[in-house]
Amino acid sequence: AMAAPRRPSGGGLRRAPQDGRLEEINKEFLCDPKFSNEKDLEEKLAMFKEKYMEFDLNNQGEIDLMSVKRMMEKLGAPKTHLELKKMISEVTGGVSDTISYQDFVNMMLGKRSAVLKLVMMFEGKANESNPKPSGPPPERDIASLP
Repeated sequence: AMAAPRRPSGGGLRRAPQDGRLEEINKEFLCDPKFSNEKDLEEKLAMFKEKYMEFDLNNQGEIDLMSVKRMMEKLGAPKTHLELKKMISEVTGGVSDTISYQDFVNMMLGKRSAVLKLVMMFEGKANESNPKPSGPPPERDIASLP
């Protein structure tokens, strides 16, 4: 059963092939013995896929520097070009200046805490508490990330 689209973005059709490709990669992760004891792996992967597609991606279906830049600005924690490059190479191990979906999932499931991972976790928490904000917005926490 397909979930109804949350908001008309106009980009729905363009996303379809990407969705399928990420779905295939998710299946590979599900079969990977390295992650066999990961709790709720399927739910997590579904969430990662949503997250990944939410980034304003370049046409290659990878997260590039501009995508990370825009996301950090959206979160109220703009970063310099150098910091962004560092965030990306932290995830890719320095081999690429774009983050593939495999890189992304490995980061989210991995033990190392990359800055980008902290940001993703933070954004998730921020979204959960969105409906009724109590007290001041938690913006200054994210600004204090390394």
